[in-house]
Amino acid sequence: MAPPPPRPRMAEVSMRWLRDLQFEGSGSGRPAVLVDGDGKVATSPVELLLLSAATCTASDIVIILQKQRVKLESLDISVRGTRRETEPRRYTAIAFHVAVRGDGADEVKVRRAIDLSLEKYCSVVASLAPDIALSYGVAIG
Repeated sequence: MAPPPPRPRMAEVSMRWLRDLQFEGSGSGRPAVLVDGDGKVATSPVELLLLSAATCTASDIVIILQKQRVKLESLDISVRGTRRETEPRRYTAIAFHVAVRGDGADEVKVRRAIDLSLEKYCSVVASLAPDIALSYGVAIG
């Protein structure tokens, strides 16, 4: 007899309108984050999408490099998204720049960690439209 299929994991957030196009949102029981639809006083929703992809990828990279016995000293990721000119102005390309410093960090290990994250583990990237062109650059310091 086959085991039952795994139950889907659920995520839930809530948000509330403050004023203008400013909102406050959070995961259950977590500190609130200010989001600005205009991007004037806080990070915009589409910038948060890039930040989410960067943070998700960074989390994977940290775990993978630790398993590769890299003594990580710093990890910085900048992300640039290219958006369509017409509505919906969704991302058509996302470029990551990953800077890593640590004992044992080399180009092969870092690129392997990034590839695994972007192709297999990062749930944020996996949730994006499949036609978005992903690319990355690496700096080892």
